[in-house]
Amino acid sequence: MSGVLHPSLQIPAAFNLSLAPCLKQQLSGAEEPAPPLVSGSEGGLTGVLQNQKTKEQIESLLQDGKHQELRERLCCRLSFGTAGLRSAMGAGFCYINDLTVIQSTQVSWARPATAPAMAPAPGISSHPAGIPHPTAGRERGRLALTAAVLLAKDVLVYFFSTYVPTPFVPYAVQQLGAVAGVMITASHNRKEDNGYKVYWENGAQITSPHDKEIIKCIEECVEPWNGSWNENRVDTSPLRQDPLRRICDSYMQDLTKICYHRELNVQSSLKFVHTSFHGVGHDYVQLAFKAFGFQPPIPVPEQKDPDPDFSTVKCPNPEEGESVLELSLRLAEKEGAKVVVATDPDADRLAVAEQQDNGCWKVFTGNELAALFGWWMFSCWKENCSPDADVRNVYMLATTVSSKILRAIALKEGFHFEETLPGFKWIGSRVKNLLDNGKEVLFAFEESIGFMCGTSVLDKDGVSAAVVIAEMATYLQGQGLTLAQKLLDIYETYGYHISKTSYFLCYDPPTIKRIFERLRNFEGPQCYPKCCGAYNILHVRDVTTGYDSSQLNHKSVLPVSRNSQMLTFTFQNGCVATLRTSGTEPKIKYYAEMCALPGLSDRGVLEEELQKLIEALIENFLEPAKNGLTWRSA
Repeated sequence: MSGVLHPSLQIPAAFNLSLAPCLKQQLSGAEEPAPPLVSGSEGGLTGVLQNQKTKEQIESLLQDGKHQELRERLCCRLSFGTAGLRSAMGAGFCYINDLTVIQSTQVSWARPATAPAMAPAPGISSHPAGIPHPTAGRERGRLALTAAVLLAKDVLVYFFSTYVPTPFVPYAVQQLGAVAGVMITASHNRKEDNGYKVYWENGAQITSPHDKEIIKCIEECVEPWNGSWNENRVDTSPLRQDPLRRICDSYMQDLTKICYHRELNVQSSLKFVHTSFHGVGHDYVQLAFKAFGFQPPIPVPEQKDPDPDFSTVKCPNPEEGESVLELSLRLAEKEGAKVVVATDPDADRLAVAEQQDNGCWKVFTGNELAALFGWWMFSCWKENCSPDADVRNVYMLATTVSSKILRAIALKEGFHFEETLPGFKWIGSRVKNLLDNGKEVLFAFEESIGFMCGTSVLDKDGVSAAVVIAEMATYLQGQGLTLAQKLLDIYETYGYHISKTSYFLCYDPPTIKRIFERLRNFEGPQCYPKCCGAYNILHVRDVTTGYDSSQLNHKSVLPVSRNSQMLTFTFQNGCVATLRTSGTEPKIKYYAEMCALPGLSDRGVLEEELQKLIEALIENFLEPAKNGLTWRSA
């Protein structure tokens, strides 16, 4: 085999020749596949990238002699983190672009095709050109390319005709009996980013080893198949079906399974404001409120419709609190609404704010909302379960970096509580396993405002969470209580759980590795610290290596996760603290929680103790000054 480079695409002599196929893949604008570039090469990438913008990016880097950046873009590939593939949009195999989307989708065909494939639902995500609608321009093209890959192989594809919330995709996978589902969404990330989520036939996001197998298959099948670039195929193929009406109607009907006080909802005078943060949540939250018997929530007009530029907020992440909820809080004050619900752009997460008697707003943390949801879902189950129901068959779950409040409730009430690794993909898979074994799962959550009420969707779902919190607030109003007052009551009953989460920025991977290796060899080889300043450590769990001192065999019950760093310390004073690296950002995160026993109700003392321990954790374990870490409050 032989071939030559186009004269205008010559690679500098200093550039490793192994990059040549990658460069041709990114640069070729030809309609037909180009020949291999290096004489005698095998497996040359002959597919073409037809996106003019990414082509121009690579050409510009070549002309400017930015060889190192070209290596970074072309010599590494996207990997699955806690929530699928996620990166900035741009040229290169470590970015989200048309080619990497096509390559990721081709892997679906590598599986035995025993059922139709669930093609992506248009989710709100941004585009450098500032598209006016998430189904327009190149964004729709990227979605259509995903479907085109499968349609080219004569696979029946369900492709939503308009934008839907992320939870609709895993829901549809199960309802339609699909072998897989894809959602393209940047979620709550910055407007320059995008993401690619994959759901397995069980309706949960893929976990290991499937994620690693997908990456392996991508590397074995890098060239786009004939027809993969034909984004118009989705509009003409008889194998493409639109499941929008069927799935939406079915979802809203299933939602009523967790509606327990419809009569109260219908009569309620409580007003709600909803912001969808320029995303896809508006229409579906409106429908969910209707399904529960509520009047529709008042939308924030400036943030109601999809806008990939997120024009009214610096960051489209409702978890950031009052600073990004400004428009919704002011509207609520104007309309006399006491509760604000905020879904993130792809509507799988939920933030809640409640106006207090003094006029100030309380924005609940994810852990605080979980305490409320956990209490509510169990109380409703207890009031509505059959006489022969066994509480020992009931489960709730949380990720290991989330609050232990569900554990405290479970210990007192008699149901089971389980932890998973960070990321809802682990929760979804475990819930499916429990259901298949005849167990009943009421609720699951992760501290980053991700909640799963019921089991219709095996993923976090901001739409269902929004209407459940509305029903809870309505019920509590009838009891003369607010959400904040009920939260205090829960803590008084089950023990205060006070948590703080933040992170440090570190752009040097060797420094991050050195920090964690020091902790693993703190007092000698393979000897973890026994104390942190004045605070004695009771147990250490290292998910990266599989070590857990609390187990008789010293082996972690949680799966080993060698590709990320995560250490958890349990202190004698009841505090639990975890240090971990982010799966998608240059961060070292810390999660610390004071878990008090019932009866220890002096919140001020508990908060002071927690703060002192966090300071000791930072000073003794992270050493930010020595390691050049930049602190950022979360």
